[in-house]
Amino acid sequence: MNRLDEYSKKFTKKHIPNFEIGDTVDVVVLIMEGEKERKQTFTGTVIGRRGSGLNETFTVRRIVQGEGVERTFSIHSSKVITIKVKRKGKARRAKLYYLRDRVGKATKVKERIWSAKAAKQSAKESKEAEKEAEAMNKA
Repeated sequence: MNRLDEYSKKFTKKHIPNFEIGDTVDVVVLIMEGEKERKQTFTGTVIGRRGSGLNETFTVRRIVQGEGVERTFSIHSSKVITIKVKRKGKARRAKLYYLRDRVGKATKVKERIWSAKAAKQSAKESKEAEKEAEAMNKA
């Protein structure tokens, strides 16, 4: 293992939930307002993932007051506290950029049926991620 891998290993998150394109996720982000910190939840559909390692990012889209809002998050960012999968989506594309042109019910992604075992595993992963995030925030 070279020095760059050792250095980047310190900053990678251990427990990242398994989410894919089309899934509906809750992303809890730490926001600085002046000197105060607060948590903000951004809920939406994952329309793209890119990169690998520390540079891995994902884009979440939602509709707010009739306007489409997209936000890109770094998976390993210290500002991203938790990522929780609310609903599994069935997508046949790597990027769902075509949702930008659609309005209303046309923006819905079909739901993927997942087994009870997979649901338990996802819940377990999200709890582990929350514990890790709390430990990082205390440090």
